[in-house]
Amino acid sequence: MTQNTQFRTAVITDLPAIIGLLADDPLGATREELRDPLPQSYRDAFAAITSDPRQTLIVGENAGAIVACLQLTFIPGLSHKGAWRAQIESVRVSAAHRNRGIGDTLIRYALDLARRQGCRTAQLTTDKTRADAHRFYSRLGFVTSHEGMKLKL
Repeated sequence: MTQNTQFRTAVITDLPAIIGLLADDPLGATREELRDPLPQSYRDAFAAITSDPRQTLIVGENAGAIVACLQLTFIPGLSHKGAWRAQIESVRVSAAHRNRGIGDTLIRYALDLARRQGCRTAQLTTDKTRADAHRFYSRLGFVTSHEGMKLKL
C-alpha cells in the first residue's frame, strides 16, 4: 500500500536504484546501462538535474528500498499568458510494487509540487507501445490533446 511509501527528493545514493527502475522494463532494458559502477554519464546527469532549481527527481521509498521514481521539470513559457508548465518524465514503479496505488500517489505528489510552483499545465509523453501507461494517465485526468514528436540527435 502507498501508506508505507514515502516520497522525497532523490539523493546521490539513490542513483543506482533509479537507474535500476529505468532499466527494468522492455524499453528501458535497451537504452540503460545498469552496472557497478554506473557510467559517469548518469552521475553527471544527476548532478545537472539536482543543481537546477527548475528540476527535481522524486523517489518513493518503501521499507528502505526505492520503489518508484519520477523527474519533474518546471518550464517557463510565453504562451497562455506566460504560464509555467510541469514536464513529467521517467516515471517508474518497480514491478513488485505495481497496482498498489504508488504510481497514482507519485503523480499526485508531483502535480501538487507543480501547483505550488505556479504551473498551470502538466504534460508528459509516453511511448505509443505502453498501453497500460496510457490507461493509467487517462485515469488520472491526462488527455491525449497533442501529438508528440521526437528527433534523435
